[in-house]
Amino acid sequence: MYTLERVILIDDDQVNSFVCESIIRSISFAKEVLVFEQAEEAHNYLSHVASTRPDEFPELIFLDINMPGMDGWQFIQEYKKYPVAAIERCNLFVLSSAVDRKDILSAKSHKEVKDFISKPLSPEILEFIREEFLRPN
Repeated sequence: MYTLERVILIDDDQVNSFVCESIIRSISFAKEVLVFEQAEEAHNYLSHVASTRPDEFPELIFLDINMPGMDGWQFIQEYKKYPVAAIERCNLFVLSSAVDRKDILSAKSHKEVKDFISKPLSPEILEFIREEFLRPN
């Protein structure tokens, strides 16, 4: 079973973040889970890591769309500016409770976004991601 080094969860909902982190850890999906409640804080962290320690850039990011301040759409625009090597290393998934078809289509229109996943995250969804999107180095 392939375990990721680092996963980042960007979501302002603390309860959802706690549940997601618990699920990720419970099935050994990742060795490290970093949680950010603000997209801007996550962007600042990732921008720094991409430029100083690219080997520590996460292999996967779960991004909520509807957040105060910098929202998920704005985060995606900033994400596109990261070095190509960082983006190629990472799998970006939108994880949202939004069920608006427009949001789903918009998320999937960004080539950097691997897929749109509806909350809640589950072990089955993580296993699907592992099988369909992740490959050992």
